[in-house]
Amino acid sequence: MKSIVSLLFLTLSIAGFSQDKIEWMSWNEAIEKNAVEQKVIFVDVYTNWCGWCKKMDATTFKNEEVVDYMNEHYYAVKFNAEMRDTINFNGQQFVNENAGKRGAHQLAVALLDGRMSYPSYAFIGQPWDKTVAPGYMGAKDFSCVIKYFVEGATVGKTYEEFKASGCEVASAE
Repeated sequence: MKSIVSLLFLTLSIAGFSQDKIEWMSWNEAIEKNAVEQKVIFVDVYTNWCGWCKKMDATTFKNEEVVDYMNEHYYAVKFNAEMRDTINFNGQQFVNENAGKRGAHQLAVALLDGRMSYPSYAFIGQPWDKTVAPGYMGAKDFSCVIKYFVEGATVGKTYEEFKASGCEVASAE
């Protein structure tokens, strides 16, 4: 009996370690890593109260294909749009000036070009060109989007051309 319990515990422990997750990092960590090895920086701009943000975390961001692709090709940043931390970047200081409950951080505003909807995603390439994609996406659609910024945009394809070349998307998942 003791060996069965030990075997069960070992199996559960190994299963726990083999669960893949997106390797989320802070803004500063992504900038530092990008200075050493350039990749596209993906910024998930979310809030704690956003239901669709939580659904992305529970579904799309746990999809094995999404996790593998993100970890290989992106520096992924989770950025709470209402955080209070000060961020220094490119000689500028970004803060959350609003003392109210739902004040947006200046970096979130800059990343989303002032269009504050959650969730939204900023894809930042070099030299600091940026594209914003708003809204919840299922894993199939999101996989196409993240592949586009690595495989399509870098060779000058439009997103529509990239989809037409074989990147399947779904209207609903």
